[in-house]
Amino acid sequence: MEQKNAPLWESLLKQKFAGSAQLHIPGHRSGQAIPTEFLNLAGTGIFQLDLTEIPGLDDLHDPRQAIAEAQKLAAELYGAEKSFFLVNGTSGGLLALMLACCHQGDKIIVPRNAHKSIFSGLVLSGAAPVYYYPRIMKDFFCSNGPDVWQIKNKFKKEQGIKAVMAVHPTYYGIAGDLPKVADCCRENNVPLLVDEAHGSHLKFHRNLPPDALSCGADAVVQSMHKMGGSLTQSSLLHIQGPYLDRKRLAEALRMVQSSSPSYLLMASLDLARRQLALKGEELMGKALEKALWCRERLEKLKGVKVLNQAYLDGDGARYFDRTRLTFSLQDLGFSGYQVSQQLEQKYGVFVEMADIACVVAVISLGTTWEDCRRLMHGIEELTRSQTQTVSRFYPETFMLPEPVSHLTPREAWLRPSVTIPLEQSLGSISAATVAVYPPGIPALCPGEEITKDILEYLQEVRQKGYPCHGLEDSGLKVILEV
Repeated sequence: MEQKNAPLWESLLKQKFAGSAQLHIPGHRSGQAIPTEFLNLAGTGIFQLDLTEIPGLDDLHDPRQAIAEAQKLAAELYGAEKSFFLVNGTSGGLLALMLACCHQGDKIIVPRNAHKSIFSGLVLSGAAPVYYYPRIMKDFFCSNGPDVWQIKNKFKKEQGIKAVMAVHPTYYGIAGDLPKVADCCRENNVPLLVDEAHGSHLKFHRNLPPDALSCGADAVVQSMHKMGGSLTQSSLLHIQGPYLDRKRLAEALRMVQSSSPSYLLMASLDLARRQLALKGEELMGKALEKALWCRERLEKLKGVKVLNQAYLDGDGARYFDRTRLTFSLQDLGFSGYQVSQQLEQKYGVFVEMADIACVVAVISLGTTWEDCRRLMHGIEELTRSQTQTVSRFYPETFMLPEPVSHLTPREAWLRPSVTIPLEQSLGSISAATVAVYPPGIPALCPGEEITKDILEYLQEVRQKGYPCHGLEDSGLKVILEV
């Protein structure tokens, strides 16, 4: 197939210029009923492409024409046997994978630093998680990718595992030695499922970590909107190998995706794929050039630590994504939150994310040199300003106690719950996911017991003022009875 083609986009353009009478949804009728404010800002063209499943535009849930061709082109580009367009984001793809691979009670190896959609997938599928804890990276207190020895250890201890889930790369840009994990999965005849939400661009430059499909993953979900150039909420799901039931996966996708998928989102996937096919290496080269310019300047600033090759250690941190600037000003007394706030308020610079320890700024296909200069100006000014004293972080603070599980996440979800004061929760079963940031790894998941160690840990981090998602001011949500 010709990667220069964009079959879905071309079909939309034909429909736009057909001059037909549109007596179908969407009701704005090519922008005729769009509110004036929106129309004045966006123009009319985009709304003329916001169509539905009329003849010639195909059907996402039963693709046979333009969408089928566009998905084949995506599969060809990424080296997959089959690819699916996603309009409910990578979250929708991960939910579908878990529904397709796991029946109620099936065991699946899951990283404790998984995206919340994977925990939702555990609830929907009824699968029983076998968790592994990624190592925490020194100085940045963020979690690594998977260590193969952890996966092997889980296979030795647990019988009947049906699948393995991995994150590659992490939100902070860290990537593990995924081929070793894939080999381990092959040895145990189970599929490797990869959340590659932050890695749709990896394939297009040699100075980036290897992409998950080339590492041997059986299923990969990518947020094309993050780094691939498509619209927000659009993603891709790729599969290869013999382990996944394709019909069951398609049925699962129909369950978790809208029955009225946006053609704007799907067309943006088609065009983003074409752009990467034709100019991906060139565009990524330019992004990496800008990222290197910023990185070299950050590394020269006194008191600023930048995640780079020197911090990589072990199979869980074999590579890092050079388009991500993960840096810390802790030695100057600034938390990541303070840095982010100062950049926004004083310099009009908005970064991707911040936690107490560090900041992540993303250099993407669309980042300009002016963006880079403004970022560096802001950081340079901050390093010269009056610093504030903040709590120091120590690795032992984030050594999480091992939880005791009594219920699967689905079983816990279906039980009645109540919120009680944290101090009274000893021995109760959590109905909530509770995670301290950093490192963002849940100390508790639904169905796990609040032991003495976990209670003391949560009391300590709350006393220190660390952000703790899932722990309410009024206390902790627990299951009424088991």
